[in-house]
Amino acid sequence: MVVPGRRRSIAFFVALGACVVSIVVLLYVGWVLLNWRTGILLFLGSMLLATVISGVVLNTIFLVREIRRNEQHDAFINAVTHELKTPVASIRLYLETLQTRPVEEARRLEFYRTMLEDSDRLLATIEQILRTGRMGAAGRRLNAIRVDLNGLVEDCLERARTLHRLSPEALRYRRGSPTAVVGDPDELRAAVSNLIDNAIKYSAGKVNVTVGTASLNGRYVAVLVKDEGAGIPKSELKRVFRRFYRVPGPLASRIKGTGLGLYIVRSVAKRHGGRVWAESKGPGLGSTFVLQLPICK
Repeated sequence: MVVPGRRRSIAFFVALGACVVSIVVLLYVGWVLLNWRTGILLFLGSMLLATVISGVVLNTIFLVREIRRNEQHDAFINAVTHELKTPVASIRLYLETLQTRPVEEARRLEFYRTMLEDSDRLLATIEQILRTGRMGAAGRRLNAIRVDLNGLVEDCLERARTLHRLSPEALRYRRGSPTAVVGDPDELRAAVSNLIDNAIKYSAGKVNVTVGTASLNGRYVAVLVKDEGAGIPKSELKRVFRRFYRVPGPLASRIKGTGLGLYIVRSVAKRHGGRVWAESKGPGLGSTFVLQLPICK
């Protein structure tokens, strides 16, 4: 979400560029009217005008992109700081409690369970950041083997149910025909897990998520993750896969995350010769994410 200061900066540079272009056009038109017989000067003036306008437009586009990129980086740093600081503070609090006073056995076991969950959350955040760096590394080879996709999806679902404490009714699986793909199991597991976690986080209350697999034309297999949550505006359906990007709105500020999950999904899909896309009828109407991968013959 663009903060007011940066929004004013974007408006300023856009207005400045428009004013400069308008002034140049007016001066040029006036010059042409006064010197319409001078063909060579007219040609040179046209070239100069095109160069000036192109420079102004490119400079404005560059400045606007830099402002938005800086805003996304700031949002990412704030999100990562929160994701790292919160579990560390929680673990420290429980440890101080255990150290300073006696605690009943049942509560102590509860403390241990909570600390392990916070540790898992901390490790998951670190792994997201490291995985993003590995995805961007040029020339990194794919450690591909034959992978049972249905089994991998079931493992991801079981992990999500345990992590988010969900019932089988809240997180359902529609198993397709047995299908194998060739790929890196860790990367594929990260992609599917991110899609499931994203659907759960954006369910906006009661979780009702359906995950399924289906064959497409005998050449591809699709993993479909459907939720009945916040939904996505049509203008944002492609942007959600950008690195650090989060859909603007009040819900984004309440939901934890680094803005890297869907970027990782897109990167994994590309590395495996597939693609990923999002479908939604609009805000409040839920969304469906489709991860398409080539079938192993």
